[in-house]
Amino acid sequence: MTNPSNNKSNIQTPIRKEDILRLVRYAFLFKKNLFLGILFLLLAVGFGLLSPFIVKQIMDKELVQATVSIGKVLLLAALFMFSDLGGHIAKFTGNYQLQIVSVSVIEKMRDEIFVAMQKQKVAFFDNMPAGKIVSKITNDTAAVGDLYVTVFSQFLTSIVYILGIITALLFIDPLFALLCVGIVFLFVGIVRFYTHYATKHNHIVRDKLSEINALINETIQGISIVQAFGGEKRITDEFEEVNQARVASENKLLILESALSHNIIDALRSFAMMGMVAYFGYFALKDHTNVSVGTIYVYMNYLALLFQQSNGVFDKMPLMQRSIVAAQHVFELMDSPVEEQGKKQSENIRGDVRFENISFAYNEEFVLKDINFEVKAGQTIGLVGHTGSGKSSILNLLMKFYSPQKGRVLIDNQDMQELTAQSVREYMGIVLQEPYLFTGTILSNITLDNPAITREKAEEALRMVGGELVTANLKDGIDEKVVERGSTLSAGQRQLISFARALAHDPRILILDEATSSIDSETEQVVQNAMKVLMQGRTTLVIAHRLSTIRNADKIILLDKGKILEEGNHDQLIEKQGKYYEMYQAQSSGNHSKQ
Repeated sequence: MTNPSNNKSNIQTPIRKEDILRLVRYAFLFKKNLFLGILFLLLAVGFGLLSPFIVKQIMDKELVQATVSIGKVLLLAALFMFSDLGGHIAKFTGNYQLQIVSVSVIEKMRDEIFVAMQKQKVAFFDNMPAGKIVSKITNDTAAVGDLYVTVFSQFLTSIVYILGIITALLFIDPLFALLCVGIVFLFVGIVRFYTHYATKHNHIVRDKLSEINALINETIQGISIVQAFGGEKRITDEFEEVNQARVASENKLLILESALSHNIIDALRSFAMMGMVAYFGYFALKDHTNVSVGTIYVYMNYLALLFQQSNGVFDKMPLMQRSIVAAQHVFELMDSPVEEQGKKQSENIRGDVRFENISFAYNEEFVLKDINFEVKAGQTIGLVGHTGSGKSSILNLLMKFYSPQKGRVLIDNQDMQELTAQSVREYMGIVLQEPYLFTGTILSNITLDNPAITREKAEEALRMVGGELVTANLKDGIDEKVVERGSTLSAGQRQLISFARALAHDPRILILDEATSSIDSETEQVVQNAMKVLMQGRTTLVIAHRLSTIRNADKIILLDKGKILEEGNHDQLIEKQGKYYEMYQAQSSGNHSKQ
């Protein structure tokens, strides 16, 4: 099962300037909506800063007159209402434009991460559970989207408000403005403190969420094994362990957020209000000057706005942290190094295959050791040997799923390392022991949506491999719906569909990985007949569990512990009476005893 692993390198990753700049560049891909959003948010701030001055005018100029001008008061009141309503409309419009930016960035990121994922070699997925990849593509990109709407709009609004308030106060009372600057610097210090301690726990939360997704995905895929072997408690304990680690970090973040948000802001607000009273009281006593009600209103309103916007920043700090950490996870997958795939395009491959002094290891121990053999175009070669002997590794190298540490794989005398993987695979077809079917129809699983393969060609391919066994009891025939992995079809039906898929793509090189091992004897006879048609004129490499399927191969290679132990055709190896002879006799005896 998934190991709740070591993500220490991720956990310690700080918020980097390059990550922020990269997120900004994504936003600038949709600059029209971005600039409109910023413009309307700035307009909303302008309206918000104007409103207190309108009230000040009413209080200090109009209401203190001996004869109050109702007309002027109503006009100023209407102007106040216009300013307030305009602020709300501008804020709504700005947030709407930023929402468009957010949705567009998420779409762009998901497209790029999906493309990046498909460029990775198979070795990448050996160490990256599918659930973690799904979590990065869905959960993490969605978290990044919050950055552009909730976080960016709040931060932009707050910064402009704070700068506007300080600028306005500089014109009214420079000394009081400097006191407000001191409060702002105190806020910045608190933000830096929070950022330093919160980053680590946000990384843990994102990592554990990815592990939870991976564990859920793996459990669903293997639910029959879990239930058959009574593993429910063990899986539940593993899930709880990962979930508790996530909750522990969430709780630490909550404590940090609670301590630094409303509590500290409310305390500072109280001190600031007391300071303002003392400030005006001091000058009133010193200079015997009265401060107007309107002026007091402006000061109190701006001071309240200053704390309100600072509080808004604190409220969005956790979301900003989560969004940036999520972005780092997305960038990590996007930037995963792709092994050099070669640059030359292969053309008109005939099908000559040669392995020269190949040694290969998945990790440290070599599973193939000094392998040398050659297959001429149109020949069939059988690969036999016990589990772990290296048969599948040879096919993995031929498909460019992996690269050898030593030696060369050549196709038509061209080193595969110099050729692009896609141009090589274009001439190859593969049928696996456990065929994989995608959600869709039988037809789409044969064509794989290749426009070059028509419906007629797909139907002909299915017919040639004995397709009546597939479609006989299916109401919609070749248009029958296929669920994930083809779980509603029998093993034989799935295998025949994969044979039809290979035949329809008309490969020059055909790879059969124990393609008949999971098929019953009746279906096997149908598949054997189809294989003869499929293999005709093609270079074919067959991993054979049942040695009877490769009796007519041009060459048979017996592998043992990563080395070639015996090589020759069936008759030559039988005459030699070595390991192959023993295996063939054992299978023949077993077949006779079953009859």
